[in-house]
Amino acid sequence: MLRTSLRNVLAHKARLIMTALAVLLGVAFVSGTLVFADTTANAFRNASAQSLKGVAVSVRADEATTAPDMAGGAAGPGALDTALARKIRRLPGVDSVRPTVHGQATPAGKTDGRPVGADTDGQNLATNYLPDKDGRDGHFPLREGRGPAAEDELALDAGTAAKAGYRIGDTVRFATDGPALTKKLVGIVATDDPQVTAGGTLTLFDTRTAQKLFHHPGQFDEIAVTAAPGTDEHALTDQVRALLPGKGARATSGDRLAAEQSAQIAENTGYLTKTLLVFAGIALFVGVFLIANTFTMLIAQRSREIALLRAVGASRRQVVRSVLVEAGLLGLVSSVAGFALGLGIAATMRPLLNTTGAGLPDGPLVITPTAPLASLVVGVVITVLAAWLPSRKAARIAPVAALGSVDQAPPARTLRVRNVLGALLTGAGTLVMLYVSTLRTSKESNLMAAMLGGVLTLGGVIVLAPLLSRPLIALAGKVTTRLCGVGGKLAEQNALRNPRRTAATASALMIGLALITGLTVGAHSAQHAMAEEATQGLTADYKVNYSTARGLDTDAAGKVARAPGVAAAAPVTTAQLATHGRYAVITGTDPEAFGQAARLDFRAGSLHDIGPGRIAVSDEFAARAGLRVGATLTAEMGGGTDSGKAAKRKLTVVGIYAKTRTVDEALGTRADVLPYSVTKQFDNLLVKAEPGKAGGLERTIRTALGDSPLLKVRSQEQLVKDNNESVTTVLSMMYGLLGMAVVIAVLGVVNTLAMSVFERTREIGMLRAIGLDRSGIRQMIRLESVVISLFGAVLGIGTGIFLAWSAGGLTTSTMHAYETVLPWDRLGTFLVLALMIGVLAAIWPARRAARLNMLRSIQAS
Repeated sequence: MLRTSLRNVLAHKARLIMTALAVLLGVAFVSGTLVFADTTANAFRNASAQSLKGVAVSVRADEATTAPDMAGGAAGPGALDTALARKIRRLPGVDSVRPTVHGQATPAGKTDGRPVGADTDGQNLATNYLPDKDGRDGHFPLREGRGPAAEDELALDAGTAAKAGYRIGDTVRFATDGPALTKKLVGIVATDDPQVTAGGTLTLFDTRTAQKLFHHPGQFDEIAVTAAPGTDEHALTDQVRALLPGKGARATSGDRLAAEQSAQIAENTGYLTKTLLVFAGIALFVGVFLIANTFTMLIAQRSREIALLRAVGASRRQVVRSVLVEAGLLGLVSSVAGFALGLGIAATMRPLLNTTGAGLPDGPLVITPTAPLASLVVGVVITVLAAWLPSRKAARIAPVAALGSVDQAPPARTLRVRNVLGALLTGAGTLVMLYVSTLRTSKESNLMAAMLGGVLTLGGVIVLAPLLSRPLIALAGKVTTRLCGVGGKLAEQNALRNPRRTAATASALMIGLALITGLTVGAHSAQHAMAEEATQGLTADYKVNYSTARGLDTDAAGKVARAPGVAAAAPVTTAQLATHGRYAVITGTDPEAFGQAARLDFRAGSLHDIGPGRIAVSDEFAARAGLRVGATLTAEMGGGTDSGKAAKRKLTVVGIYAKTRTVDEALGTRADVLPYSVTKQFDNLLVKAEPGKAGGLERTIRTALGDSPLLKVRSQEQLVKDNNESVTTVLSMMYGLLGMAVVIAVLGVVNTLAMSVFERTREIGMLRAIGLDRSGIRQMIRLESVVISLFGAVLGIGTGIFLAWSAGGLTTSTMHAYETVLPWDRLGTFLVLALMIGVLAAIWPARRAARLNMLRSIQAS
């Protein structure tokens, strides 16, 4: 039986090639993900080890002791200062001490003035350059020039200098936390910091300048201690810890720091790995349909051969083993090839993800034993499991009964049981999803209910697909018959001949399109809601703010208002407000200017009624706190913040407006709110242009405010784009990940048609004999492929829309404007894509069918 299995694999290799490709692609996804995870984790560990190289003890300050305050000034002196560094240096066993300052500095491009590294948020690094006796810093090898040594000098990494267009001697514009600064470029350095090599920037200053920019003179963020040879690292850590003040600093041994970073790396890469493996699982699940369909058709075509084996003494168990061995050999060969392809996928994942700002470090491919073993096990097990049911069917072939019939239709009872099971699954899934549609929060239990309902619904539709194929394909058949005559009618009959086979082929495509459609509808609806919320009540042409937590200076509104082309500049600041046991955020502004930059729907009172001690509140907050126009309340302003001084104020409610994203729960004057804001500055400016002057106003506003690289001047269109950018990025990644499942589904259509041509060789010969020409044969196969593809597309798109609609309510707690909006253009694109899949999938099978010799086909058994 083993020789029989080997012979069958070799004899039917052409028929198995599509199945092998399906397994190959699924395994490639799995192996690529595992190798990529190991490679990324190793690269992070190497980068971490490089940064910790030679570090025996790391002394770090608590963030609260070194971070600049929110208003832009420096905080009080921290625990790590020059005196502490000197004390540590005098400890026995200490070889060297490296005190460092860390911060953020965003360089601007030399020609366009745009911030460099803006797509790598939080990776515009800045630190101090610490030269040794020869004037060089070993951590940052010089490529050109020298290290910064004076207050008006800086150095950049080579990548940043190239991107920004700077050369030695140029004046570099940059910003640390607000206004633009300038310094002379005196050096270009190399660095292997993964945050920089992945697209970030590095700016170096001399130590005193770095302290002035980010802290106080003599203050550091970290002191790295290098031990002399033979020194006990843990004993040295205890000695250093004894020198530290009671609060504000902590000492960690190099070993422990490395372990902590390793655990953090594993956690960070683990989430991405699990996500990718989920999509790999989807691709493999789709491949199961192709594998099962292939072996079912092979067994039907080889029923006479199997019957002869039974007749000469082969037992049912031997027949089952023969089919499973055949499947195992196929899975083994495909897995080996899939693992090789997976290495290529792993190599391309890092640069691909870094285009989205992932910030993954560079490094060589790492292949651990887990990746190839898991790939082989997954490929072989999936293939054998998918072939198990067909092997059981093969074992039930009677030695005599199969000699007279090649392809028997499934018994009606089997379909009845399947239909009942499918109806139960679909009904249960639909009920769960209808319940989910009533939920309005995305807590874990609700998400689990949505996942359960989605799995049940999708599984039920898959099981019901043979039943659904009859009316849908019959409907499509009327169109093909009217348009293409006999060829269209034959295509319909061929698709309906074996509903289970047609359903299995279409289900593979349906799964991919259902997931893609659900994601598309959900993302489009979310983008629509976010676009509405981003500009709701906003009539201003531009919104101005810094990209950091720092606010705009209090004279910013006046500077912009005086600029040519500006009609009004409304400053906006916020603070906490508590009254009647309810907490809210109050917005402070200039009511007159705000009236030109925003539009509020007042239910009572008006914007002009707001003044000193007089506020308006949103309808939602008024209902929660029991407020109405004319009510006087004692409000606690600024409570609960670190920098805002809590104070009680008597305020009078003079208006109630419909809640909008532009304004928070309450609205008052800037004089009433600004003293209690966190930053004591404006959060943003809303700028209204004079008629016909909005087009070129961005540059004018930037110039008026000093043109800092951190300054963001965004039109309404840019606000919508920025809000939707994260959704667009995630959706693009999902399309790419689910694309593998669609490719496997296409292979399934090609495979089914090709094997159907093998199966219907005599029939095709008879059709040729009674007058159907070669073009008619090709048309028949193409139309059959198109009908099956459109059937899968209709099921997938319909299921995806239902799942997206029913689960959409879970987002309304955080996205009040959310409602299901169908992207008709993309749904139409999916249908056209299915039509193209049908046409392309039929090219090879149709060509082969048309080239069959008529007489030999009629003689085929």
